[in-house]
Amino acid sequence: MYVLLGIFTIISIFPFYWMLVGATNHSSKMFTSPPTLIPGGEFMTNLTNLNDSIGIARVLFNSLVVSGLYVVAALAVCTTAAYALAKFEFKGRNAIFIVFLLSMMIPYQATIIPLFQLMSDLDLLNTYFALIAPQLCYPFAIFLMRQNFLAFPTELLESARLDGAGEFRIFFTIVLPSMKPAIAATSIFLFMTQWNNFMWPLVATTSSDMYTFPVALSSLMGLSMIDYGQVMTGVTLATIPIIIVFLALQKHFISGMLGSALK
Repeated sequence: MYVLLGIFTIISIFPFYWMLVGATNHSSKMFTSPPTLIPGGEFMTNLTNLNDSIGIARVLFNSLVVSGLYVVAALAVCTTAAYALAKFEFKGRNAIFIVFLLSMMIPYQATIIPLFQLMSDLDLLNTYFALIAPQLCYPFAIFLMRQNFLAFPTELLESARLDGAGEFRIFFTIVLPSMKPAIAATSIFLFMTQWNNFMWPLVATTSSDMYTFPVALSSLMGLSMIDYGQVMTGVTLATIPIIIVFLALQKHFISGMLGSALK
């Protein structure tokens, strides 16, 4: 079993190692035969060239601001919507949930033109609002959180209401603390979705000052010549925040789902 796990681990890690090798070598060594598998000493050169091409600080700032604000705002919208759909009885609740599920079947590309026209009419193109707002009500995040809220004991909510707790207090002090694993998983999913989003930022931004990492990296792919040293360095920098977010939230995956509330 350990041999198989070791093999699969090597297969999984190798693309990241190849990315680091490419970031530390000259572009010409990416296609040598046999391939270059040893890290080189060209990282600072590639980093300098990348900064001259896209402006790393500004691109990193844009990506962090857009992704960070998106995660916070989307969690606020999706958790409250999921909680209402899971624990409140009202007419049309199931119909609304079905509409959410059906919206997941609509190709994302089909919404680009209506969104672009809407943002253009509101004069919001090339703004952080235009990059963040369209996907705040994310159907999959609502679905994921709703399924976790359904597992929360309704008797605990009724007991809190009998003790005089209001709905907001119940939600923030009893329900949410016990949902840390689900919130952590949803946060990672939302962060990766927004961080790697390419199509909409490409359409919604009209100047390089508002580029996020995927859009900025795509500008490095020229028609005649591609500096793969720059590209691999950019991909390496773009991967680091995702790894940090995952490592920061992974501990919540193994915590008890109802431990804090019941305790």
